[in-house]
Amino acid sequence: MALENHSTINEFILLGLSAAPHIQAFFFGLFLEIYLLTMTGNLMMLVVIRADSHLHTSMYFFLNHLAFLDLCFSSVTVPKLLENLLSQKKTISVKGCLAQAFFLFESAATEVCLLAVMAYDRYVAICHPLLYGQMMNNELCKGLVWGSWSLGFLHALLNILPAMNLDFCGDDSIPHYSCELPSLFPLSCSDVSTSFTVLLSSGILFGLGTSFLIFYSYAHIVSTILSISSSSGRSKAFSTCSSHLIVVLLFYGSGFLRYLIPVSGSTLKLIFSVQYSVVTPSLNPIIYSLKNNEVKAAMKRTLRKYLHY
Repeated sequence: MALENHSTINEFILLGLSAAPHIQAFFFGLFLEIYLLTMTGNLMMLVVIRADSHLHTSMYFFLNHLAFLDLCFSSVTVPKLLENLLSQKKTISVKGCLAQAFFLFESAATEVCLLAVMAYDRYVAICHPLLYGQMMNNELCKGLVWGSWSLGFLHALLNILPAMNLDFCGDDSIPHYSCELPSLFPLSCSDVSTSFTVLLSSGILFGLGTSFLIFYSYAHIVSTILSISSSSGRSKAFSTCSSHLIVVLLFYGSGFLRYLIPVSGSTLKLIFSVQYSVVTPSLNPIIYSLKNNEVKAAMKRTLRKYLHY
């Protein structure tokens, strides 16, 4: 089906965050700095985890994929955002908009699944430490990661296929800096009930399903930590999962709040969108590196090795 045969609109206008030139210049500098921080931090995590043999465990195998996923997630929206902040013509084609929405779904859904997998990994490490190596073997870890990517792709495909049949006419302005599918529904002059039902159903399935898995894992983790007699033992056990818990709260908190706010284009909705799609990918490597002694030690060893060469 050719999209142009169905649409009377060939491109959309992304209204972005502000129309004031001086504020746009400020946002350009701010988001460029955040994007460079995201690229540097996550690439550093990828290099350190690959280069240091001490980090070749299931926990860091998942963290390696999270770093790569954050690179992808941030790159879906931020380059186009930076381009529009410098450009007078803040447009994106209909096909380009749907492609961006597809990759947003893919990366966000995969990250949600991966965070649930990492919660299960922490559950096994703390609640069943003697069986950790046996339970979290290489085959299972690879299966969980590729399962996360596959579910993310399926989620994106299920949502984009109905959207490709929508006709767009009349208003062509999107009150956002990126093409998130809910922002396109008001611009359609055809029936969006199927797309809305698929979006709502898949969102509930992925959001509540993965939230339940994370909550279930951490309920057992907290119960196990509280049963440890020594305070040093409790502190050490909690430190192994605190970084992951912070990342989960940042991503899920801002994501849920963004979609719970009913008013399209509202300031709070844009703030929470920036939080989970721009800011959080830049914070993840900082959180894992600052709160993880193994990562900090591995960074020092890697730096010494490369400086020596």
